[in-house]
Order: sequence, then structure tokens, then C-alpha cells
Amino acid sequence: MNDSSAIVIGAGAAGLATAALLGREGYSVTVVERLGTYGGRSGEETIGGFRFDTGPSWYLMPDAFDHFFALFGARTEDLLDLVDLSPAYRLFPEGADPVDVESGRANAAALFESLEPGAGEQLERYLDSAGSVHDMAVERFLYTTFSSPRSFVDKALRSRYAELARLLAVPLDAFVAARFRDTRLRQMLTYPAVFLSSHPSRTPSMYHLMSHTDLVQGVRYPQGGFAAVVDAIHTLAVDNGAEFRFDAEVTAIALDDARATGVRLADGSELAADLVVSCADLHFTETRLLPRKMRTYDEKWFGSRDPGLGTVLLMLGVEGEIPELAHHNLLFSENWEDDFAAVFDGPTATRPDQASRSIYISKPSATDPSTAPAGCENLFVLIPTPAAVDLGHGDMYADAASPAVERIADSALDTIARWCGVPDLRERIVVRRTLGPADFAQRYHAWSGGSIGPAHTLRQSAFLRGSNRSKKVPNLYYAGATTVPGVGVPMCLISAENVLKRLRGDTSPGPLEEL
Repeated sequence: MNDSSAIVIGAGAAGLATAALLGREGYSVTVVERLGTYGGRSGEETIGGFRFDTGPSWYLMPDAFDHFFALFGARTEDLLDLVDLSPAYRLFPEGADPVDVESGRANAAALFESLEPGAGEQLERYLDSAGSVHDMAVERFLYTTFSSPRSFVDKALRSRYAELARLLAVPLDAFVAARFRDTRLRQMLTYPAVFLSSHPSRTPSMYHLMSHTDLVQGVRYPQGGFAAVVDAIHTLAVDNGAEFRFDAEVTAIALDDARATGVRLADGSELAADLVVSCADLHFTETRLLPRKMRTYDEKWFGSRDPGLGTVLLMLGVEGEIPELAHHNLLFSENWEDDFAAVFDGPTATRPDQASRSIYISKPSATDPSTAPAGCENLFVLIPTPAAVDLGHGDMYADAASPAVERIADSALDTIARWCGVPDLRERIVVRRTLGPADFAQRYHAWSGGSIGPAHTLRQSAFLRGSNRSKKVPNLYYAGATTVPGVGVPMCLISAENVLKRLRGDTSPGPLEEL
């Protein structure tokens, strides 16, 4: 234990987790947040009796949540009310019948066999590999600061160097295509690239481990949505002494010579601390909060990086039930290569607006009655777009949405109505709100308006993603989706743990010991 002080910039999932862990370690922690509440991109808005999560909605990697809570001697089941989803999700392939995907190896194998003879046995082998690589990632590459070669030179790992080389060199789409022919099966196994803010042809096949998380570990939903998850982490932070300052915009990291002494706020005040952890967007931290000579990552470095996906989010309150939709729904266009090309490479003849026709729909009212008035449905629609601020903003926090965001949202509504068999969807909408890339840039200082974080390409995975400590300011650390180990709420929790490991000088490659 110690009597040092720490300032955490940002009260998103990573900021809350970092504050909780540092508080448990004995630090006097102050969390500074520019918005009026905690949660960051895992936000929540209530409009006309409909409660919308405005960010993450898939509860995957349950082991990461279990481990984080266990660091405080708590059990997930005591903090969250988790419901197993059946089906795990519903797939709507363009021009074909819907397919319900159930969690569990046996269920998945039976489904694959029914769609392509021989694919069931092939999936069993695929999932064996996915599980093995998942375990290796947890033991070696996620819970580490990469400040020691120990992650890479262990005898057990050396025997897998050839396998790792192949998994890093072969992209995910080619890895899957070599094993399955049916387009629907290929899409089921490569769509996790979207969760990684990436393109299947640019995502290393090492990430086929993601299929272990949904098809084997299963898909659950926390009652109350991801806001309930955020509330649980916030409670841990408060219980461990963290204090919060909301509506407080950080304009600079205060420095004395080469050390951080705290932060300066927009109101002209300054908060002092022995160390600073920025859970804000890494690009914002480096290029806006630090003077040029103190930056670890400059504009040239970012210019060679991939900011990942942007999104248009469409939140709908709908009168009447929509039994055609499950809790999680994936709509995949037959030629979804055009979707990814438009999002990552620019307009195509079939996607001139650069919006994907392959979209995701969450209907949390299928599981959680508190998200909608009785007899109504709550829909959250995610449409992948380029990470491009000039696409504009939605109307969630503005009087009107930008024209491009409105066109993309309207097109998605037409797609849902046709593909999912809900022809009167538009007429039944009583609440409609949108968010666009400019909202992510304005509210969360997201680099290029990206909604998820930098893409998990080969050059942006593991230690190539960057360091969680500044090279120029030794008491400045980073956590969150824009640094190691990556995007998503589970990765944000792990990034917070890795800050603590860095402070302890712990160079071990695995998770911390639980209480």
C-alpha cells in the first residue's frame, strides 16, 4: 500500500476499472470526466420510456469479467443478473431464410452440418484451435505490458512458434475459406472482425479465437444492459475510495521537466497528482494534451495507422412486438466484400454512401422488459461506416442529424423492413435517435470519429499496438480501447489491470492473482 495520488482521465469502462484497481492498491484517486456522468462510450439514454444503451451490447469473454470482479473478492453473479440468450443470435442472410445460432459446441456443430455436409466435424477442429489460441492469448498476450520477453521465450510457447507464425500471416477470411464453403458459415466465423474494428482480410487468423467466445463460452445479457456493468465497476471504484469530478474538461497534462504533475482543466484550475493515467483516446492524449517534444506518438505515427470502424447508430422505440427479431441479429449481404471495401477503402459502385448493408440489430426488449414500455420494442441498430468525421452527427445530442447520417439510417430501416419481414416498421416508430462519427469525435475525442478503436490488424496487435506507458513522461500511463491490449469492454478491464502491473514492476504474462 502507499500514499501516492493518481489522476485518471476519463470515466469510461477503462477509467472506472483503473480507478477501482488503483484505489484498492492504496492510491488516492481522482477521476476527471468531461461529460456529466460516467460510462463514456458505454452510455445510456432514456427517451419516451425507452432506455437505450448507446454503446456496447454483446456480453462476451465472460472470463475477463469474472476475473476482474474476483480481484476485489467479488463474484459476477453477485453483481450482475446475467441471462443466457437462446438463440445466441439470429442470422439474416440476404436472399435466404433466417438462421438461429445457438451457443455450445454441439449445437454449433449440428447447425454447421445441416448447412454444409462435413462442416460439423470441420467446426469441431476449428473450435479446438480457437479454444487453444484463446487460452494462449489469455496466458501470454493479453495480461502483459510487453516490458519483458518472458511472454515469448517460454519453452511451452516456443513449441508453437510455427503455428503462431501461420496464424499471424494468414488473414482471417482466407483461414475460414480454406475450411468452409457455405457463405453463411464463412460469415458466421469472420464477422467477429467487426468487433475488432477491422476488415476480415486484414485481421490475422489468430483472432479466430473469437469464435470460442460466442460459440463455446456463450452469449449472455446483463439485465439493465451494459449500463448495469458500468454501474458495477463504478461502485467498485467508489468503494475503493475514488472521487469523481464530472463536467471537467482536461486541456493539458501538467509537466515539470519530464514528469507529469497533474492535469489542467478548462476552467483554468489544476489538479496535482503523483501519476496520471489517461483513459482518453490515445490520439487525443498525445496530440492535444502533451507538448510536441513530450509525445511518444506523433501525427506521423498515427498517419500510418488504421483508426478502425466508424458507425452510424440508430436507436428506435417501436410500437407493438417484432417477433421476427431475436435479441441479437446480424444482417449479412450476399456480397459483403463490397461492404468492407466501402467502409475501409472508399465508395464502391454498389455502396456509394460508404455505409455497409451488413448491419447489426439488438432487441434488448426481448430479454429485458425495463428497456421499453409494455407492448413496445427497443431496437439498437449499428451500421458500419468509415471512421470519417465529415459523415456528420446524429440527432441524439443535436436538433437534427446530418444529411449523410439520415440517409444511412433511412437505408438501414429499409433493409430491416425487407430482410426481416417487418414491412410496417417505419409506421410503428415512436422514438428515433441517431449518432454518427462526428458525435464520437466531439463527445469522446475519438480519433477520426472511430466508434470502437484502432483496427486489430497485424501491425496493430499485441506489442505492435503500442505501450501502456509514455516513453517521454515516465509517470504517464494509458488504458482503454485505443491502447493495448485492444478494443471492447473486456479489453478495457484488462488494460486497467496492466497499468497496475506496470506500476508494480510485474512483467509476468498472465492475470494477477485473485482475492
